[in-house]
Amino acid sequence: MELRSELLKSIWYAFTALDLEKSGKVSKSQLKVLSHNLCTVLNIPHNPVALDEDFRDDDDGPVSNQGYMPYLNKFILDKVVEGSFLKENVDNLCWTLTAKKNYRTDSRSVLPRDDAFRLWCLFNFLSEDKYPLVMVPDEVEYLLKKICMAMNVELNCVELEDFLSQDSVQQKGFTVWAFLDMMNSGKLTRGIDRETVTMAVEQVYREIVGDVLKEGYLWKKSQLRRNWKERWFTLKPNSLSYFTNEDQKDHKGSIALDMNCCVEVLPDKDGKRCMLCLKTLSKTYEMSASDTKQRQEWSSAIQTAIRLQTEGKTSLHKDLKMKRREQREQRERRRQAKEQELQRLQALQEEKARKLAELELLKEAQRQAQALLEQDELRRRQQHEQLRRTLEVQLQEAEEARASMQAEMALKEAEAEKQRKRIRELEDMQQQLEEALHQEIKARQDEEAFRYTQARLLAEEEEKMKALMALQEEQEEYILKTQREKQELKQEMESKSRALEEAQRQVEEVRANRHRVDQDVMAAQKKLRQASTNVKHWNVQMNRLMQPVGPGEKRTSGISFSSFRIPAQKDPGLHLRQRSGDRDEESKENVDRGAAEVSSRKKKCMTH
Repeated sequence: MELRSELLKSIWYAFTALDLEKSGKVSKSQLKVLSHNLCTVLNIPHNPVALDEDFRDDDDGPVSNQGYMPYLNKFILDKVVEGSFLKENVDNLCWTLTAKKNYRTDSRSVLPRDDAFRLWCLFNFLSEDKYPLVMVPDEVEYLLKKICMAMNVELNCVELEDFLSQDSVQQKGFTVWAFLDMMNSGKLTRGIDRETVTMAVEQVYREIVGDVLKEGYLWKKSQLRRNWKERWFTLKPNSLSYFTNEDQKDHKGSIALDMNCCVEVLPDKDGKRCMLCLKTLSKTYEMSASDTKQRQEWSSAIQTAIRLQTEGKTSLHKDLKMKRREQREQRERRRQAKEQELQRLQALQEEKARKLAELELLKEAQRQAQALLEQDELRRRQQHEQLRRTLEVQLQEAEEARASMQAEMALKEAEAEKQRKRIRELEDMQQQLEEALHQEIKARQDEEAFRYTQARLLAEEEEKMKALMALQEEQEEYILKTQREKQELKQEMESKSRALEEAQRQVEEVRANRHRVDQDVMAAQKKLRQASTNVKHWNVQMNRLMQPVGPGEKRTSGISFSSFRIPAQKDPGLHLRQRSGDRDEESKENVDRGAAEVSSRKKKCMTH
């Protein structure tokens, strides 16, 4: 059933390509050619008479798609035997027919024709089972990610979002021609050479359409010679085939996979590393990968193929496509459930709004009823007031009747008694009115007393304000006086400061004079020491001359100074130093006295 569905997708494109007028009908001659070619590529016998016999009633016109389907199913698809033909030949035939009409290329196209054919096959594989064939955006994104992963690049999601945001794509989905135009624009493969794109498309095509789970070089140990040879292995869900090289022309053998197979990792031996073995019921195949990563990938891929055989599935990507479709359907069901829930919530909100409107109407009715009650109360008060006026009038009339009844008391005693009772009631009412009047008068008197008390308090407050203003004026006068005294003290301090500076200047002059005097004294002392030295010298000479002369000694003539005494000279600087010291003491006393007076003035200013 899956094979028939895949074949019908390709044949549908061939049929629509023959419908040049887009009327949904194709001539019988063209269908004969198409049917013959299909029988040729499907390896089934062709009956050229069957088409004429099947459409004998439609000789007057072309055949529609619905009319061709019974013939196609009965005479062609029912005779197809899986494995007796190459589906790639069928796809190539249908692509040749449809590409002539629908696939347009120009100088800016980046896809070779073979790549466009492979992308067309991939599109048919991933498209929905609905006609006209379209592919949902999720599948387009999945396919582009696979291609980018094969090129080791990252998908340009911005450009993809621009294509997916188009109205026609969002409403109907991607058609194959829109998909090929997008790929030919080169926006998603910008900066990548064509060879890389071709290799990536071919790899994804072989993986998805050709059911190739993995392929690559492995070292295989021979069953007979027990030697190691490098082979190109291709893994599919039902078999593991190996060839001499990657062009796959020289087929060396194939290993059938079923649920009884298993794959194991082996330790290194015979000079080979990263070894693994595939065990079947009859044989064990030993292989060696290039590295640990490749061994892990091959082990996982072979286990996936065995799992598919165990589950009775023939294609990994068909299974993945069904799972993705189920996920989309679940998302769609969840989305519909959410929409239903939103609709239910909207209905609840509308019901709530309706109830709120009813509540507002009830509140409005309540307000109207309240207004009516207020009007009734007002009317009742008016009636009461009218009744009170009527009673007052009646009281006045009763007073007048009382005056008249006093004259007629003897004649109408019984009636007078009634009138007296009426009068007593009126008097009680009058007494109540008088008491109310007294209470009102008392309240007015109390109000007058309160007003008087308030006036008295205001008068007292005014007097206090006057006293406060007087105190404030006195304070301002005292502040002005203090400022004047402070100004005077400041002037006096300035004069004292000037006097102190003058005294200091005099002290400096005295010190300068004293320094000069000290220098004079030192000069006089130096002269005195020199004179004393001279005196001592002359005394020595005089003592030598005063010695007696012996017989035969010569006496040197000279003057004797033995009796000469030089009086002690008085220190010439002593008197000057005494006078200078007296002046210094007097200056110091003046300075100390001026400083004490200035400090006392400052303290007074600070106190003020």
